[in-house]
Parts: sequence; structure tokens; C-alpha cells
Amino acid sequence: QVQVVESGGGLVQAGGSLRLSCAASGSIFSCNDMRWYRQAPGKQRELVAAITSGRTTYADSVKGRFTISLDNAENTVYLQMNSLKPEDTAVYYCNAVIAPTPNPYKYSYWGQGTQVTVSS
Repeated sequence: QVQVVESGGGLVQAGGSLRLSCAASGSIFSCNDMRWYRQAPGKQRELVAAITSGRTTYADSVKGRFTISLDNAENTVYLQMNSLKPEDTAVYYCNAVIAPTPNPYKYSYWGQGTQVTVSS
């Protein structure tokens, strides 16, 4: 069994910062592909940032403001969010692509989400 748990959301004023964490635990052989998505009310879930084998990608809307990083030893991914804007308000979800055993099969696991609210 694998669990993915996010933390670090909250309420912040525009221009402020938050740091989200996402820890994967359980039967994990490798976990080097982790992503942050977000979903605002009435909108589709969108990819915010991803880190795959050390390479990072970002949505255009967060480039230069958000930074994703991965602690492989702890199977934990972070999302440092700076210069937050009201339009960043959403539920943020962590997605971990994990190989539970040495065979090549990987599975996708989702956290429960954490609310980020940016006030103007």
C-alpha cells in the first residue's frame, strides 16, 4: 500500500509565500516522478509543476514564482510558492508515480488535496 499526503496549505495575502509538502510512504521501490496539480472552483484540474528524474517543468502561469523540489531519501516533494496571486487560489493535489517493486510497472497515486487561498 502507498499513501500520499499533502500539507502546508492555508490563507495568505497576495504577494506572500507558502510551501507545500507531499510525502509518499509505504511500499516504494522508486519515486522520482512527482507532480503538483491544482483545481480552482468551476475549473478543470491543471498541472502546475512536475519533477521527473531531476528535470522540472512548470505551467507558464507560475514560472519564476514557484519552485518544485524532491527529497528522494524521504520520497517527499515540495512546492515553494512565492509572489502569490489571488488567481493561485485552488485546491492543490500531489500526484506521485511510484514503482512499488523493482519490476518496471509504475502506478499513479493522488493525495487528498490541500487548500490554498490567496486574498487580495
